[in-house]
Amino acid sequence: MFDISFAELFLMSVIALLILGPQRLPEVLRTLGLWMGRMRRVYNNVRQEIDREVGMDDIRRQLHNEQITAELKHVEAEAKALKREISSTVSDAAREAETEIKANPSPEPPSDEKPARE
Repeated sequence: MFDISFAELFLMSVIALLILGPQRLPEVLRTLGLWMGRMRRVYNNVRQEIDREVGMDDIRRQLHNEQITAELKHVEAEAKALKREISSTVSDAAREAETEIKANPSPEPPSDEKPARE
């Protein structure tokens, strides 16, 4: 976090001892420690809340993607069913036409000769 060497820490301790005196220094250090602990807890709570929000966004995005995938699978299944239905309808129509052709053979094909005009 902070890059404080031992010499700098020692210098700050001597200055604090000279300014505050030996009676008030322990009380000030205790209060400073309590405030530092509170600041760390607040920082950790905010960080955890942000992590949860980011995680919730990921979950929402994943659920949305799963919903879209499910809809696509549903549409694909409907398309396959329609394709089968169309295929069966076409084959039924072809069978009916074949049956009709067999039942009613067409007359002889017209010859290339043109009929005489009257």
